[in-house]
Amino acid sequence: MAEVVLSGAMRSNLLSLQNTSKLLDQTQSRLSTGLKINGAIDDPTAFFTSRTLSTRASDLNELLDNMNLATQTLNTADQGIQSILTLVETMKATANEALDTPIVSSYVESDREIISAGTMSATAMDSGLQTSDVITIEVTGVITSIQLSNMTVDELVSSISAISGATADISIDGALRIEADDGRELIIGSSSGDIAADLSIEGSFDNGTNHDKYESDYNELRVQIDELAGDASYKGVNILTGDDLTVNFNEDQTSQLVIRGVELTVGGDLSIGEITGNAWESESAIELAIAELDSAKETLRTQASTFGGNMSVVEVRSDFTDQLIVNLETGAAELTIADLNEESANLLALQTRQSLATTALSIASQAEQNVLQLF
Repeated sequence: MAEVVLSGAMRSNLLSLQNTSKLLDQTQSRLSTGLKINGAIDDPTAFFTSRTLSTRASDLNELLDNMNLATQTLNTADQGIQSILTLVETMKATANEALDTPIVSSYVESDREIISAGTMSATAMDSGLQTSDVITIEVTGVITSIQLSNMTVDELVSSISAISGATADISIDGALRIEADDGRELIIGSSSGDIAADLSIEGSFDNGTNHDKYESDYNELRVQIDELAGDASYKGVNILTGDDLTVNFNEDQTSQLVIRGVELTVGGDLSIGEITGNAWESESAIELAIAELDSAKETLRTQASTFGGNMSVVEVRSDFTDQLIVNLETGAAELTIADLNEESANLLALQTRQSLATTALSIASQAEQNVLQLF
């Protein structure tokens, strides 16, 4: 089909109107999206530079999440250390209380004035006693039997005192006194005859003082330390029981901090031994336990300081990364975001230009319309 021939004035005005319409579309797109560059076709250099900056900002955001995770893990570990320190202080208080509490023997005494001299026959202490009578003495769970036979009182006293953990003597009131040196239960009975009943010493006697409760409390607190250390984990990472924590500060992992885990358990770095075999009957054993606790406290405080230094590094890098992300996002935005004030002014100017172009095109067409007046 043959092209329509337009006059030069009309073609010029039409081209201007088309360009104005194209600019109007572009301006309206920028106003609606808020971006002056919506794709590589608009400005390849700015578009890809902005994408690179945005991608790095996104990568750093993920690293920032890991830094925050590390911060919370260190906070959890620090809280665990402080709680363990409290338990250690309580254990030390228990040990000191045991050290200040003397062991008092459990004891029983026979009737008074039944013994006039150590050389008297043991059977003479009571008219009901026979040489075949056997007295049983239980100390620390061990039962020992002693037959009166032809013993003197001194020989009976010596036989009882020969029992591990037991002591016997004659009181100034002429009574037979038997003691359990460890302050635990003393049980007196008879396996032949009624010697214990005849001397009024039959039964169990726990009137002494010992360190059993202190040892039990100490060992229970020791167990609690390990349980607390095992619970001081965050998102599956527990640096108090040996887990290492690696914190990356850049995308290619060339800048990082490795936080080494420790074994803050009683069998690990704290080295707090269990109290076994009634060891606290000895003051030196209690003092040794206190020394272990003091060493454990020093270990805990040193480790808390180390984790505090790690925390400072992570927080500094976290703040730096946070600001770097802001800078990257700002730079990316400046390359692509439209100036809405400028685009609004452009829209107003283009709308005015479009109106003027439409009027000019109408005027240009009037020259050809005048031809119609000849017919």
